[in-house]
Amino acid sequence: MILQDEVNKSNGFTNIELLAKQVVEGFISGMHKSPFHGFSAEFAEHKIYNNGESTKHIDWKLYAKTDKLYTKRYEEETNLRCHLIIDNSSSMHYPYLAQQGITRLNKIGFSALASASLMQILKKQRDAVGLSVYSDAYEYYAPEKGSERHHHMLLDTLEKIVAQPPSAKKTKTFTYLHQIAQKIKRRSLIFLFTDMFQDDEEEERLFEALRHLKYNKHELTLFHTYDRERELSFDFDNAPKRFIDVETGEGVNLYADTVKANYEEAVRAYFERLRIKCMQYQINYVPVDIQQSFDQVLTTYLVERRKC
Repeated sequence: MILQDEVNKSNGFTNIELLAKQVVEGFISGMHKSPFHGFSAEFAEHKIYNNGESTKHIDWKLYAKTDKLYTKRYEEETNLRCHLIIDNSSSMHYPYLAQQGITRLNKIGFSALASASLMQILKKQRDAVGLSVYSDAYEYYAPEKGSERHHHMLLDTLEKIVAQPPSAKKTKTFTYLHQIAQKIKRRSLIFLFTDMFQDDEEEERLFEALRHLKYNKHELTLFHTYDRERELSFDFDNAPKRFIDVETGEGVNLYADTVKANYEEAVRAYFERLRIKCMQYQINYVPVDIQQSFDQVLTTYLVERRKC
């Protein structure tokens, strides 16, 4: 299959499922051990072994100490539960692309394709996956399920958010992260895709919301999406330009060189605070420069997680 044949001629992917399948086959082929295997089996208690029961879960170390047979009981024998969270605010649709493919993605395109790829891995293991999408409202919620019908419903939702035309939608990320955290009751693997842009005074509230997502022993991975060239380095020529906030519509006229140094210093300092906070809260922080190879970003994460 030629990947570019899977790219929508207007905006988005014509078939994100086929593209995700190819992505996963390329990433995971040769891996003898899934990076997600065995996440959800939590030890609960011992019980006395009864003759005729399977010996699979006998605790032999305890037998050596007590000379009695006990089996281990687990809180949950089912596979992993995963919840995907996608920021669908206007800034996530930057830069606007008429066509998207694995070699050319904007922030929402990366988030959708990465989500579909992770779903494909989890599907192979018959794991339960849920999805939340937010912007200026809590747009979509689906609880964790593992059925084929549910899988296709989530893929359809991902295709729709990538294909929708950009519109002025701002968000208070922390508001919806708190709401989502309240919905995820059982221990889960959570993936959050967002560019983490918000007002300066909302920064601490955002970190509080990330801590809330860690509640109930969830494992949280933050995919922090950004365009390094424009959003981090502010790399524009010095011709006069009008810069417009895609979420509020407000604009300002200026020469890029007059603010470049101060802008870059402020953004880099914020990114570093974010990285340090994630480390303090034991959140897996994955910076995503969308100009990088999609293969490289996702493969690096999967390989690193496999080592854990």
